Order: sequence, then C-alpha cells, then structure tokens
Amino acid sequence: MLETLDREAPVADDFDAALRIALDCVHHDHPHAVWRALGANGVLAALYPPGGRLEPDRRRLALLLRELDARFPLGVVLSVCVQVATVVPLMSEAAGPRAERILGELLRGETVVALAVTDAAGSGSDLLDAATGATLTGDAVRLDGGKDWITNATLCDHALVLARHRPARHFTSFCWVLVPMAAAGVVVHPASRTAFAGAGTGHLRFTGVALDAGHLAGRPGRAMAAFARQIGTERLAGALWARALCRRQLTGLHAWLRDRPAGGGRLWDNPAVRERFARCVLALAQLDAISEPLLAPGAGPVAPATGMLLKAAAGETVERVLAECVHLRGADAFRDGGEAQLRTEAAMFAIAGGATGAMLAGLADHADELLSSGAGS
Repeated sequence: MLETLDREAPVADDFDAALRIALDCVHHDHPHAVWRALGANGVLAALYPPGGRLEPDRRRLALLLRELDARFPLGVVLSVCVQVATVVPLMSEAAGPRAERILGELLRGETVVALAVTDAAGSGSDLLDAATGATLTGDAVRLDGGKDWITNATLCDHALVLARHRPARHFTSFCWVLVPMAAAGVVVHPASRTAFAGAGTGHLRFTGVALDAGHLAGRPGRAMAAFARQIGTERLAGALWARALCRRQLTGLHAWLRDRPAGGGRLWDNPAVRERFARCVLALAQLDAISEPLLAPGAGPVAPATGMLLKAAAGETVERVLAECVHLRGADAFRDGGEAQLRTEAAMFAIAGGATGAMLAGLADHADELLSSGAGS
C-alpha cells in the first residue's frame, strides 16, 4: 500500500529549516492552517523514513514538537501531535483504497483524522471495557456508542474509531472503523469552549451509523494489537513535547527571576527561590535522561516499561515545573493566558493516554525488569 503514495513533496535537505519555512507561512493559530502548511511544504512526509509502517523519525519529531510548542497554544500542538505520533502510523497499517487515499491526504495536510479511543461507557485507562460497538454483517458495518474527550473531534473529516465487534473481554475483540464525520448518525459535541483552544476536543456519538466494509481500517481483531504497538511512540512523543514545554517555561522564568526586584536586590538572589527553581531543573534533567537514549540512531522500539516511565515522568515533570512557575510568579501567573491557565490545561500530560497512577502501578509490575542492569532501555 505505502509504495503507491506520492511522498516526494518538495522539502529542504535540512528538516529544521524546512519546518521553520513551513510554520513561517502560518499567520494565525487555527490547527487546520498549521496542518496544511506542514503538509503542503513536505514536512509531514519528510517526518517518516521510507519503507514499511510509517513511524516518525524521533529526532525530527522532537524538532517538530519543540517548534510547535514555541509558536502555538497547547491545543494546536495537541492537534498535530496525536496525528503524527499515532494516527498516521495506524493508518499506514490499514489496507484498502479508502484508507490509502486518506493516508495520502493526511501526509499532504489535506485532511484531519481524529483518534477516537477513550470510550464514553468505560474507564479511559482500561480499553477492554470499551462498549462502542461495530456490528459486522456481510459487507456492512453498523456503529453505535460514544467516545469522549477526543482531540480533533470538532475539526476532523474522519474519525478512526476503536470499536468492539465481539462481546468477549479480550484484546482480539476490537476493530478500527474509519468513520466520515458527515455520515448519518454521527453527532459531535464540543467538550470545552475555553480549555485546549485549537485542539477541537469533543464528544462523539454514533447512532446506527451504517457504513460499508471498506470503512474497516485493517482486519477485525487486530486493532488493539496495532494500538499497543504504537503506544510507545505516543508516550515518547508526549515526553518530547513535555521537555520542550518545560524548558521553554523554565527559560522564561529564569530570566524573569533575575530581573524581578525584591528588597534591595532581585528575586533570583533569594536562596529559597533558587532551590525551588533548581528542583525543576533536576526534574527536567531526569526526563531528559529517560528520553535521550531513545533518540539515538538505531534505538529500538520503546519497551512497555520505558513507555510507562516516559508517561509518568512527563506528567510529574510538567506539573512540578508549572506549579513552581505559578508559585514564583505569583499574581503575574494569573493574567490572561498565563502560567495558571497553562498549568490547568497541561494536566492532560498526567491523564491522557493513561493516568499517572495507572502508569505507576504498571511500573511496580515491571519492578524486576527496571531494577536489573540496563532495564527500560
């Protein structure tokens, strides 16, 4: 399937330069404009090395997330991150002309696809509880159920929906359904009118959505396995974004503390302030230490235990850094668009894709592996 895609969009040899050129063309914060610019300038296609399943080049992914974080609100970065880290790789595994066409449109920035996994009727951390159902009859698919807190829900042209096609509580009981948002029986409700501006977060409802079997993305029974293969990359992407966000926030806070008058000097002169700041730098260095080996040439797949480390460390580091930004800046942090608002939105790093508590429980299960020599790498 992948060999038929035209992935030769013009892009500079220097990915960083091509990325900056593409984003310099964007003059407002609408995620469609960002996605179109990345696709039209060849950045999305250049993000994925040729051959086989489309997995993002990790250093290029880090550059992309760093540059997006520096320029756009959190919601816009989230909109792009979900697609490049998860949707495109999953779509590259799907067979059939419809999936092939939509994958090509994705890489050209011509369409937006939402990843609809978190179920309205089940626990977000336990996908086996998902109740959204796909009834497969001959060449027809009927979809019923709902998905909550879905990034890009109000922006997308299609949703890639994880649906149960068998009643058994087993990882082989699920399939992917590629659902056009214009299909009869599809309804979307915005999840928030204030938080995550640009992410298009919403709740999806499916009532008797009738589709042909060509809307199945991949073979039934393999959806959960495909998602499990991709979760490591998703968690690495979250950690890379968390690094960029925390480094940017700490750089700004450092400059502010050095300039802020306090008594006869500056806030930076206060030992207690310096200690609190240093603890944030330490937390970021620890996240760097977990992430950086995975960016080395030839680094293998992200092991499950390492993915949980990345997810838990990213959530806790973002919370520590932004909590200190709010504490040290005081009233300034509560200005419109300030650190207090960002901290509220960035709580998603500790929730989306698996809550920190669930990650810590998983790490406990992997204690022998993590405590042995070279574990987690």
